[in-house]
Amino acid sequence: QVQLVESGGGLVQAGGSLRLSCAASGGSFSSYVMGWFRQAPGKEREFVATISRIGGRTDYSDSVKGRFTISRDNAKNMVLLQMNSLKPEDTADYYCAATLGSLLETIRTRMRDYDYWGQGTQVTVSS
Repeated sequence: QVQLVESGGGLVQAGGSLRLSCAASGGSFSSYVMGWFRQAPGKEREFVATISRIGGRTDYSDSVKGRFTISRDNAKNMVLLQMNSLKPEDTADYYCAATLGSLLETIRTRMRDYDYWGQGTQVTVSS
């Protein structure tokens, strides 16, 4: 069973950048498909990005495509989310998630496909 801890959130002005980190422990990290989700106040949690077990395949929501980049370092048991050109509508709590992947390049975009979740880190983008 894997434990996930996010960090790197904060307050940033529109147009700025933040890098979120998710540290994993307690499992074989390279066995897990990883994802980032976010939940804005009063809204449902939504998919942001996903990356396959060895990082060869990624996918993004349309709202962040071209601005956010997901990556992973299996040697350090970490997944990162680089967020550039931030907009006020990116304001949300961001959550890291993991699920075992049967194939090396499996990716997952649905919340219900993930079994493990972090506690979240808050991102606020001011206009």
